[in-house]
Amino acid sequence: MITLPGLSRAARLTIRGLLVGLLTAAFLAPFYLMLRNSLMDSQGLTSPEWTWWPSTMHFENFTALFDDPSVSMGPALGNSLLIAAVTAPVSTLLASAAGYALARIPVPGRGVVLALVVATLMIPSSVTFVPTFVVVGSMGGVNTLWGLLVPGLFNPFAVLLFRNFYLQFPSEIEDAGRLDGLGWLGLYGRVALPSSGAMLASLGALSFIESWNSFLWPLVIGQDPSAWTAQIALSSFLTAQTINLPGLFAGAVVTILPLVVMFLVAQRHIVEGIATSGLKG
Repeated sequence: MITLPGLSRAARLTIRGLLVGLLTAAFLAPFYLMLRNSLMDSQGLTSPEWTWWPSTMHFENFTALFDDPSVSMGPALGNSLLIAAVTAPVSTLLASAAGYALARIPVPGRGVVLALVVATLMIPSSVTFVPTFVVVGSMGGVNTLWGLLVPGLFNPFAVLLFRNFYLQFPSEIEDAGRLDGLGWLGLYGRVALPSSGAMLASLGALSFIESWNSFLWPLVIGQDPSAWTAQIALSSFLTAQTINLPGLFAGAVVTILPLVVMFLVAQRHIVEGIATSGLKG
């Protein structure tokens, strides 16, 4: 916390308010520019004279965005939403189950599996990109939704976070579950999993954002326009032959809206889930 000795309380509050206001303005500036530019025409965007807001707002930029026959923005947004909506819960649940198994179930070779999970974090994605493409391509995953989905379902970082979370899970609660006749699967599904709601929400939200923003893998796998995601469709407005600035900014506004909504809904869970170190008493 910033301390300002030698100043009155009113002066400290004023200075802190100004600092918060400046930081807020710096954070919101890209969103303002994006919205402003999306409502301007090409002439206004390339004009050397600065205007804070367009005198005539061109809402037709958004309708033209979905009417453009060369860019399938509507289907691309649907593909991105489907991929992110499936990847987020499935990858989070898989990481939760793997983390619980590594933390609680005493099976031979558990340390080796943990070492392999940690090792995957040390391998650059550029090293595994080509082998992954060869495997998925040989299985017919090019231009398919499952080819876009499956490689993103395993998140070793989330596995380690869940493992550390379950290591601190009170064993007394599990002992009570064992007295009720629960096995490892029952303990996980009825005791541990419901108690990790904050972690599930935070990592699920982060997984959704990461999947939505993914560009390189969908660009390689989704070679047909019908398999494009929103990020690939957005990039088509800026090519070596044509530059459609109004369409580019309108597409950016539409593309970022789901992420803004996701962040506003899950921001408390993101902070709580990453910072938590145990159960609330």
